[in-house]
Amino acid sequence: MARSRKPLKSRRVYVPALPAETLWIENDSYDRRAWSEIVAEAPAIGELIEAGSHLVPHFGPLLQDLFLALFKYNLVWQKPDAVRKSAILNRTILESVIPSRSFEILKSRTLLEEDKASIAANVLGEQVLETIRSEKMLNRRELLDLWDLAHQEEALERNIEALKNVAELEKSAQDQALNPAAADKDQDRLKKNLDQLKEAAERAAQVAEARLNQKARAVESQIGHSNHGELRRMELRSAEMAGEIDRIAEDSHEFSREFGQGGRLAAGDRIELGRRLARNKRLGELARIVGRLKHEARAVKHRTLERGIAEAYDIERGSEIGRLIPSELVALLHPALARDFGRRLIEGDLLQYRLRDDEQKGKGPMVVCIDVSSSMQGDKELWAKAVSLTLMDVARRQRRLFRAVLFSSGDESLRVLDLNRERRYQPELKKVIEMAEYFPGGGTDFERPLTRALELIEDKKLKRGDIVIITDGESQISPEFLHHLQERKRELEFSIFAVLVDMGSSELSTLAQFSDRVTSVKKLTTDTARDIFIKLQT
Repeated sequence: MARSRKPLKSRRVYVPALPAETLWIENDSYDRRAWSEIVAEAPAIGELIEAGSHLVPHFGPLLQDLFLALFKYNLVWQKPDAVRKSAILNRTILESVIPSRSFEILKSRTLLEEDKASIAANVLGEQVLETIRSEKMLNRRELLDLWDLAHQEEALERNIEALKNVAELEKSAQDQALNPAAADKDQDRLKKNLDQLKEAAERAAQVAEARLNQKARAVESQIGHSNHGELRRMELRSAEMAGEIDRIAEDSHEFSREFGQGGRLAAGDRIELGRRLARNKRLGELARIVGRLKHEARAVKHRTLERGIAEAYDIERGSEIGRLIPSELVALLHPALARDFGRRLIEGDLLQYRLRDDEQKGKGPMVVCIDVSSSMQGDKELWAKAVSLTLMDVARRQRRLFRAVLFSSGDESLRVLDLNRERRYQPELKKVIEMAEYFPGGGTDFERPLTRALELIEDKKLKRGDIVIITDGESQISPEFLHHLQERKRELEFSIFAVLVDMGSSELSTLAQFSDRVTSVKKLTTDTARDIFIKLQT
């Protein structure tokens, strides 16, 4: 009779506990999904996370914690033993900033508003990154210790995984021991080998855990004695953001309305725009000025220009009596149809001819050369770009290509932006922001930007184009270039319009040599701008 075989008994193994969590604020699936979508759609936040992750461990979770703290109503903190020890710096920063009065005021303006919360979190994250880079809160050795702590956690994680693998092997061996065909000698040898593996893995895990705990205590002590005064700057930035976040949201709406695709922006674009507006207040001011100038330009056109000759080229729905097709007018002779006619007239649902006026019959491109030399710094630059962006709206309505040539002196500073190459001549928001922020300074050279302006007109082989140059006029051109420019004007039948920004020093004589018309903007108000747009649209 076969001898019964006792199953292999396994000794209970100690497996160290290592939390997987790196966030200090509890969150749910909605919070995680919202943040994931924000990071995916807003490249600036992804770039900030990448930059911070090169300096300290878990910078991405820190940014997410800031977002959660600004977005959620009730904040519940994770227990210390539920979060990775290498995230201790994050907790130190959060515990310093979140209870502050300035952060509470900021949160009252970002609560349950994803866009505002993400913009504010991004700005505060940039402040943290600046503080870390300055090494004023933690020096380089302390940062290296923090990284060493993170690496020790990774080592412990590998040891824990090794222990789990040994446990699986041991379970497999126990199942095999129940097989009557298995030899006792083989089973004993397998058990011995497994015991050795288990002891080695357990010892390695215990050593790794002890080192980790020792390092964690040292790092926690270092961070506890670090210069927390630098975190006061985050509190000050929170106070600034509390006063600015509503203005940023309003400016973002204004900017997207003036320059976005029909005023509609994707979430990522809204966040990116808000980040830019938080860093550059003049962008919002520029959008407000452009809004006023666009309204003025359109009103001036309607008051001063007669309707040109137009042609019918399609059918559309509308309510303009003078353009209704004959079959719609016949309905007025029938009482029942007349009532339906009245209803559709109110709703703008009548069939009418679509007209293409003289503006839409293939005018050439509009090229605006914007002086961004040092002499234009300040209000000159702001209003020069406001006039340029208003002209971009004119070009869109006239279905014309619009090129901005920003110049000072030298090829390095010259930047050419085609702002409305997309369908229906809508402006590209990223390029609008790029144009608004670009200011290299330096001297002034007219010949290079005018040459680049000519290239677009020559390339498109379209006549009736316009070149507008906006400058304070402090430069010269050579007689040879002037002669070449005059010849090209006659061949391509384009006009050059100059806007002289004459706040402070300015010079008119050079502009008068090559411009068909020159307008002087004396005080840069909407009253003087009115004269500009009357002349540009006639």
